[in-house]
Amino acid sequence: MTIETFTPKQTTTLDIPVKTLAANSTSTPSNGNRIGFVSLGCPKNLVDSERILTQLRTEGYDVTNSYDDADLVIVNTCGFIDSAVQESLETIGEALAANGKVLVTGCLGVKKDEIVELHPNVLGVTYAHAYDEVLKQVHLHVEKPKHNPLMDLVPDHGVKLTPKHYAYLKISEGCNHRCTFCIIPSMRGDLDSRPIGDVLGEAQRLVNAGVKELLIISQDTSAYGVDVKHKTAFWDGMPVKTHMQQLCEELAKQGVWVRLHYVYPYPHVDDIIPLMTEGKILPYLDIPFQHANKRILKLMKRPGSSDKVLERIAKWREICPELVIRSTFIVGFPGETEEEFEELLDFLEEAQLDRVGCFKYSPVEGAKANDLPNHVPEDVMEDRLQRFMALQAQISADKLQARIGQEYLILIDEVNTEGAVGRSYMDAPEIDGKVYLTDEFDVQPGDQVWVQIIHADEHDVWGVKVEDEDE
Repeated sequence: MTIETFTPKQTTTLDIPVKTLAANSTSTPSNGNRIGFVSLGCPKNLVDSERILTQLRTEGYDVTNSYDDADLVIVNTCGFIDSAVQESLETIGEALAANGKVLVTGCLGVKKDEIVELHPNVLGVTYAHAYDEVLKQVHLHVEKPKHNPLMDLVPDHGVKLTPKHYAYLKISEGCNHRCTFCIIPSMRGDLDSRPIGDVLGEAQRLVNAGVKELLIISQDTSAYGVDVKHKTAFWDGMPVKTHMQQLCEELAKQGVWVRLHYVYPYPHVDDIIPLMTEGKILPYLDIPFQHANKRILKLMKRPGSSDKVLERIAKWREICPELVIRSTFIVGFPGETEEEFEELLDFLEEAQLDRVGCFKYSPVEGAKANDLPNHVPEDVMEDRLQRFMALQAQISADKLQARIGQEYLILIDEVNTEGAVGRSYMDAPEIDGKVYLTDEFDVQPGDQVWVQIIHADEHDVWGVKVEDEDE
């Protein structure tokens, strides 16, 4: 698998474009049913790609990571921000130039007219998570292969685009919020929670296949089950509510790391913190606060104010001192004054968040915030971004320095010519820091080892392997 991404640590959000070219290709000549696949966007989009690829492989199609030897190319697009739209349109053009037969799916599918106007030769355009429709389009243009179940085996956990030892587990589609800077509901619809039995079944299959870390994702993870009024279903013969807390309780029984992303700060999030203290799920919360000033949050149609958020953070840390909080913020939102930005800096100083991403406000076609007055000039936004990140860099450096001398369980992600690279519970893949074990080669990806931290910078730490006391 090849991943090409622009992800400077601490400066971007999770929803940046990520280009993933699907692997599992062979060197044999094509029989006329080989599909090239490019996945763009956030982990939620990656899960959509995995589902499409799983169905393609189930039907006997070959999947290649090259345009040249594909009989058709599918581009799963992202349309969250303007840069993602541009990335998607450029990738479609690249695929057309290299191959000529291209199907488009994903978030940008809602802008079908724009896609077709720029690239009139695309074979078809479908919306996000329209799995069946994508397969129908494939069948129209590439003959469905004669399926041989003995030759075309697909693992029961499906095709994954992540390394074997971690996987994204999507629990719902869509979102009920109407944040003025976001157009996700218009692309993916309102909240649509997956049946809890389906989610837990997928989790179990992933763990059985060797996954050591489940990354729970959705557009609004803490709203899980709201759309079905938290109805009770059954899993493994026992009743389970379609609710975030019960989902976490059940996932904890799988015996692997469980990490929560995209958590909207509802009051019931307080009930999740004791699960972290008890070691049932990782003491890690990804909560996009977006801002601290009450007026700006109201313009964004986001809840809360800095005082209430700080009170909750203090309460969470009192219950679970090891809690790590990741968040994202927007600077330069329309109408943001210098005083309101200074309030955001004050919040950042007091909150002492562990992992922080920030981006300048960018008008997205169709977003309500575009109509707000007093847009902040580009040079002012850039200045505020730099000041914000300078402060957070110092906070991050101080917090990581405090880790020196302590021991943590590390999940190994890779082993290269310089040694091993892994992550602690504090670090989500791709977006957070890394733990470097220089000259350590006696480990494999997916191993979990105890490490003592010996050095740190603003983003990453270095450590040495220590013996487990149980060994």
